[in-house]
Amino acid sequence: QVQLVESGGGLVQAGGSLRLSCAASGRTFSRYNMGWFRQAPGKERELVAAIKWSSGDTYYAASVKSRFTMSRNNAKSTVYLQMNNLKPEDGGVYYCAADSSSFLGGEYDYWGQGTQVTVSS
Repeated sequence: QVQLVESGGGLVQAGGSLRLSCAASGRTFSRYNMGWFRQAPGKERELVAAIKWSSGDTYYAASVKSRFTMSRNNAKSTVYLQMNNLKPEDGGVYYCAADSSSFLGGEYDYWGQGTQVTVSS
């Protein structure tokens, strides 16, 4: 089992920044691919960013590329999502997820409870 707890969400003006954190506990964190998903009201959940445990390769959705940066600190069992130049359409509930094999798909085994991000125009 892996437990994930997100933090760092909040209300920010367009153009501002937020840094989300996801603290993991349980099994060996360093061997899990990690993903950040978001779900806006009335929309499907989408993968925003992901990072592989084996290579450190990252993926970003086209809509956030060059504005968001995902990183991980295996010693602290934590992943981060630095979000810059936020836009109103970036708002939603952000979920952290972990899986031993899935990377770009949505079939992650473990999920956090989510943290709300609201971007005002």
